[in-house]
Amino acid sequence: MQAHLQVWENLICASPLALLGKNMQTLTLKSIEATSHTETKFLFWYLFASTRGGPVRIKIAKLLRKQPYNIHQLSKELSMDYKGIKHHMDVLEKNNLVAKINVTYGATYFLSPLFEENQSMFDEITAKLSSKNSERNNFGGY
Repeated sequence: MQAHLQVWENLICASPLALLGKNMQTLTLKSIEATSHTETKFLFWYLFASTRGGPVRIKIAKLLRKQPYNIHQLSKELSMDYKGIKHHMDVLEKNNLVAKINVTYGATYFLSPLFEENQSMFDEITAKLSSKNSERNNFGGY
């Protein structure tokens, strides 16, 4: 079981450049230094770094750190479709990273205690992703 998890971590977490054998450090789940439960690290890594929606979820989380928003406000702030923001908010809510007040239309979302307890891990992941993107831009892409 442990060996399968290691293979899974390496496949999901390795950057495309590392998989191509380029001369860059691989960003993996194990490279996260923040102290947190392993499943929480995996959840943050998966939702923010290894899925296509990760960059949008990072933007949403950064906005929610400043103040609570409803979906309409987020869609205007990010210049995105309401349904797209709703999808990302549903994903974050399902994984207990955001909570909402007023469960009807116009619900206000804010960061959950789980997210707030692990903000340092979120910051570390976003910093590492930013440095990877700047390295990639300096390298000239793939």
